[in-house]
This record gives sequence, C-alpha cells and structure tokens, in this order.
Amino acid sequence: TRFIARYYTVFNLEQTTGVRIPKPRIIADAPPLADHKPIPACEAILSGFTGRPSLAHGGSQAFYRPSTDHVQMPEAGRFTSPEEYYSTLFHELTHSTGHPSRLGRPGITDPSHFGSHEYSREELVAEMGAAFLAGHAGIETGTLSNSAAYIDSWLGRLRDRANRRWLVQAGAQAQKASDHILGIHHGRA
Repeated sequence: TRFIARYYTVFNLEQTTGVRIPKPRIIADAPPLADHKPIPACEAILSGFTGRPSLAHGGSQAFYRPSTDHVQMPEAGRFTSPEEYYSTLFHELTHSTGHPSRLGRPGITDPSHFGSHEYSREELVAEMGAAFLAGHAGIETGTLSNSAAYIDSWLGRLRDRANRRWLVQAGAQAQKASDHILGIHHGRA
C-alpha cells in the first residue's frame, strides 16, 4: 500500500452552472408547517423509552452525539411531514441504543469516520431500526420510500465487503435496538 498525494480544485455550488441541486430531506429556513401535529403513537414510543438520551430541538441537522449521549433535532416544522420528522427521530434514537449504557454496539462505542465500513454498518442498523419503529407506530407508508432509498445507499457502500450473513446480523441489531426503545426485553434462551 502506498500513499499518493493528490490535488483537487473544489468549487462552491453557487460557482457552478448546470448542476442540479438535490432536494433536501429537511427544509432549512422554512416556516413551520401549519398542519404538523404530533402523532400519538410516535409520542408514546418516545415517552416510553426509559433511560433515553437528552433531546433538544433547534438548528438544521439531526444527529446523535455519543460523547454527551445527546440527540439534536431540527424543529418538527422543518420536515416535509410529521412522519419524516418521527422517522428521523427514530433513526437518531436507534443510534443512541449503541451507547455503552444501553446495548453497547461497536458502531457507536468505537469511533469511526464517515463513509467507513463500520460507519456504513451503523447507519444501516439505525435506518432499519427506524423503519421497525415506524412500522410499530403505523407511519411506515409515509416514510417507506425515503427509508428504502437511504438503506440502499448505505448497502451500496457495503456491497464490496458485505455478505448475506452480515445483513441478517444488521437486521438483528436493529431489532434489538427497536425492542430496547420499546421496552421489550428478551430473556436468555
């Protein structure tokens, strides 16, 4: 293995022409949607998550920070629908189950950089967990196409290394995470 220094010229999107800007999942700087109302089944999942991380709203990014055990979410009205808000919240809460005080999943307990194999695996687990929770809440029809596209994008990063067994393992980790959030604890077999 050898390291090769490369030079790249990077342009801001405003400095280009003919480049299509992708539609964001979160609408930054948009006024709150008038019809955004809490979904009772989703709120029940959130309130039933005992020992959950701290949660705050504000800014334009959704993320989970393991070092402070904190979930940050944009205001609900910045999302295109209440279902998308809860799907994103469930994604971040699934990440939080990897914290050492919960399930201690390696994708959270061990640092990994964006785009790495480990990071891709954790993103897949989080999105699958979010899809399980959305199904439990009955909002999966409002989030299915975005979840499927997101899962497919991370699977694409894993294809060269992934095997079918790992996909089943990721699904099992996502199920454990969603069960943890729902307060379902399985005894030893």
